[in-house]
Parts: sequence; structure tokens; C-alpha cells
Amino acid sequence: MLGIVSFVVVAYLLLARSRAAALLVLAAVLGGVTINSLLKIQFARPRPDLFVPAAKVFTASFPSGHAALSAITYMTLAALLARMTVSPRLRVYFVAVAITLTFMIGVSRVYLGVHYPTDVLAGWCIGSAWALICWAIMTRLQHRGRIEPPGDR
Repeated sequence: MLGIVSFVVVAYLLLARSRAAALLVLAAVLGGVTINSLLKIQFARPRPDLFVPAAKVFTASFPSGHAALSAITYMTLAALLARMTVSPRLRVYFVAVAITLTFMIGVSRVYLGVHYPTDVLAGWCIGSAWALICWAIMTRLQHRGRIEPPGDR
């Protein structure tokens, strides 16, 4: 689902001739995938075995890729949308939706028995940190005029 959302957003931004924003979203998501994969290889933590998980998963457990990538994708998109609107209500709405989706995805990973709670917490922290870095880059690009600044939307 995150791949589909990312593809649709990047395609939209390219069609809207907002190449810098499209590149930012693409770099955020692909960078997050790379960081998470390297951390999984480094830690190589086995999956929980307290009970039979609801889904078969063959990669390492720490950090949770679903938690990290949902935080990266949804938080980056929320930051992009929030930076492109002047309405405080819409800004809060975008961030609240991103946080809610990220939280629900992380909790589902523990519920399904494929992650320890600490795996999900680490994924959220890594994903949120990476999304904040991407937000800072986006802010800098807006100040330089490379990404459309907030307007009357």
C-alpha cells in the first residue's frame, strides 16, 4: 500500500510540474527503505516466537519496516501538504491523519505477532526522525524557491 501511495503522489507531483517535491518524496521513501534494510541487517533480531504469528515473515524483526516506512511515507506527505497550505486546521488535519495511520500500522504488527513492541517503537522513531530530516530539507528548498511555498489553498 505504501508503494502505491508513494507512486501515486510522485506521479501527481510530476504531472503538476513540481519536480523538486516529487524528488523529495521519492528520496524520503527510498532513503527510508535503505536505512531500515541496513538496520535490519545490522541487528538481525529474530522474530517473536511466543505464539504462531498470523503472517509468515522472513526478514529480521528489528526495526519494524512497516512502522518505519509508514512513519516516513505518511509523515513526509503530511509535512509536504502542511507546508503547501496556509490553513492551520488543514495542517493539523494532515499531521493527525499521518500520526493515526502510522500508529494503527505499528500496533497491527504487534497484534499480528510479527514484531515485539520495541521493534515497532524503534521503527516509529527511525521513521519519524527521517521524516523530520526530509521536512527540514523541504523547508530549506521552499526558502530557496525550489518547492512551491504555502499559498492560498
